[in-house]
Amino acid sequence: MQAELIDIRNHMAQFPPFEELPDAMLDRVVERIEVAYYRAGTPILAIGQPNHWLYYIRSGAVEVFRRSGELYNRIGEGEIFGQFGLLMNKQVRFPVKALEDSLVYRIPDEIFQYLWENDDNFADFVEIEDRSRLRSALSRREKSNELMTSRVTRLISRAPVSAPCTIRLQEAARIMTEHGVSALLLMAEDSDQPHLQGIITDRDLRTRALSEALPSETPISDIMTEGLITTRANAFIFEAMLTMLHNNVHHLPVMDGDEVRGVIALSDIVKYESQSSLYLVSNIYHQQDVKGLKKISRDVRDSFVRMVNEDANSHMIGSAMAGIGRSFTQRLLELGEEELGPPPVPYCFMALGSMARDEQLVVTDQDNAMILDDSFVPEQHDGYFLELARFVSDGLAQCGYSYCTGDIMATNPKWRQPLKVWKSYFTDWIEDPRAEALLNSNIFFDLDGIHGETRFAEQLKTLVADKASNSQRFLAMLARNALNRTPPLGFFRTFVLEEDGEHNKTFNLKRRGTAPLSDLIRIHALASGSRAQNSFERLNDIARTRLLQGESVGNLRDALEFISIVRIRHQALAIEAGREPDNNVRPQDLSPFERSHLKDAFQVVNNAQKFLRFRYGSVAGRHV
Repeated sequence: MQAELIDIRNHMAQFPPFEELPDAMLDRVVERIEVAYYRAGTPILAIGQPNHWLYYIRSGAVEVFRRSGELYNRIGEGEIFGQFGLLMNKQVRFPVKALEDSLVYRIPDEIFQYLWENDDNFADFVEIEDRSRLRSALSRREKSNELMTSRVTRLISRAPVSAPCTIRLQEAARIMTEHGVSALLLMAEDSDQPHLQGIITDRDLRTRALSEALPSETPISDIMTEGLITTRANAFIFEAMLTMLHNNVHHLPVMDGDEVRGVIALSDIVKYESQSSLYLVSNIYHQQDVKGLKKISRDVRDSFVRMVNEDANSHMIGSAMAGIGRSFTQRLLELGEEELGPPPVPYCFMALGSMARDEQLVVTDQDNAMILDDSFVPEQHDGYFLELARFVSDGLAQCGYSYCTGDIMATNPKWRQPLKVWKSYFTDWIEDPRAEALLNSNIFFDLDGIHGETRFAEQLKTLVADKASNSQRFLAMLARNALNRTPPLGFFRTFVLEEDGEHNKTFNLKRRGTAPLSDLIRIHALASGSRAQNSFERLNDIARTRLLQGESVGNLRDALEFISIVRIRHQALAIEAGREPDNNVRPQDLSPFERSHLKDAFQVVNNAQKFLRFRYGSVAGRHV
């Protein structure tokens, strides 16, 4: 092959859909290429004209327009155009004009048809538009992860073993031994149809019966667990795993309506989940002091890397890492109460930000607060809660969760207040959205009660859902604030990079990617009255309200997933290389596939921010 053809081949092999072509196919393409040059402003394709070429941009940039003349897209090096006309009667459907002086390779229609008929990846790529292409990339990735596609019923190996909740302790132990099970379902029989009332496990027998030397005739109802955490029969294995992580349970009854299909145990999921995040959570609760927690915190990054290498999706990884962080916090609170004694009044410890959203990664700090019972008297009670907050905050710092630079921690007396004060905070933030209120909204409107009287946190969620959805002024000001963080995509679909400092020639995938997405998703969720905290769950609520039209919700979901996964993989690669992980990425460190689809994802964010500006711009302008 001639040197100039080798150069063309090497360039095309970097970009989809040519990067996955077999060598023989790519050689066939290169041998039939024609080279064309278009000066800036020159029309390349006109609507309705015959087209018999697929165009590949070697250098420069072009603009693609809709029939109406509205700009549809700007594309550059390594990208293609003309495919829609080749698939539709060989006529141009989207006119194209050179935006810059552009060197373009023209691939004949017969070669295009040959690739389309003989290579599935090529066909998938050219048949769908940018947003769908991003979705296709994500779906192919998810299919490789069995946790994402397998239902929990696959883990059920036997019918459930149950007994009436009126039996005695010895009888329960005998049934469990006879059937060789680690959990016994206890059924209430106070109606025509028995229903699940509670559960008793091996662990319960040890900790609640044997350790207390309870008589064998003790009613099993005295020690069984009620108010059960369950999972649905049609749930995926990864959902069951997240339920265990979030609630620190080792056994999950699987329900099909009111019928119990079976019980799955932690060990069942571990057969499918080799990242050991469940084992790590279990181990956290066995530690007897901060020193022990600090020691096992070294395993957090290993768990993160293993999940990434096994192709878990961002929701799964973010939820698992948040579950781990939540478990460290909960165990520290338990240890703190053991040291300081029982709390003088009821309280709720709140996680905020990414932990509350189940979107936490390994580069994170602490954001937390305390809600105290309204019987709280500062002079009598605050000394205890300050010491408890310090114990937890210092312990989290030792376990790798750095102190919040903005002092959003329960050690700050402003964020350690009675429920009635918290209600006044949220009411004021919504009814009088000043600059500080908007900043607080970005942090405190992602909240989760993780210890103590969690109903306090639920009351705040209800207040926010009711008030925010009815305050257009608040939503408009929040939208205006959210538009300050824009995706790093320039006018010509090139990446906009930092120009100075230690992060020169990089862009920040959190500050310029996932954060703007979570901001605008939060606004739409508040407008729809959603109580969800996780961004993906918020999108589900938004979809049900038809607040966004067409494929907008799906586009946002795909963009969030792809940007998050690139960010996650960037951090995992840094850990594996012995570097400190961060959120700053150099474009040259990304694969051509990642660069191409990140541009698609950032374009989704850009379009979503335009819609946010359109929807709330006039309202915000009246309240400047």
